Amino acid sequence: MLVSDKLVQDMQNALRAGDKLRLGVIRLLRAQLKNATIQRGRELTEDEVLSVLSSAVKMRKEAIEKYRDGHRQDLVEKEQAELDIIRDYLPEPLSGEEVAHIIDKAVLELGATGLGDLGIVMKQIMPQVRGRVEGGVVNKLVREKLQDL
Repeated sequence: MLVSDKLVQDMQNALRAGDKLRLGVIRLLRAQLKNATIQRGRELTEDEVLSVLSSAVKMRKEAIEKYRDGHRQDLVEKEQAELDIIRDYLPEPLSGEEVAHIIDKAVLELGATGLGDLGIVMKQIMPQVRGRVEGGVVNKLVREKLQDL
């Protein structure tokens, strides 16, 4: 089932169950997806949907960090609850070993020889890991791998 279809189905279920938090998060996600569709002028691919959801996760994580710094535990808990709901729509995260294997394979296939090849390696890896690993983490691991070459 496509993520967008699952969002519609879960929105209806949350509405029936009176789950205001889940309903609000799903409505927000659907609005973000609709805005992305309008910006692109076409329907989103599944990878683009995952990209929108990943950026929603990133925003929640940043908010949680700022609220912790500001000693606002009530807002930390709210953002964490929203984050947990959003993660339900993302694929299972990859383990460190799986990410390392994907990076090694890409470096080998492309014949990367150093940091100058970072862009082409990232371009090959990101479609495979989108929504399953944060881009910043992948970038750090690829940099470490390319520096060792």
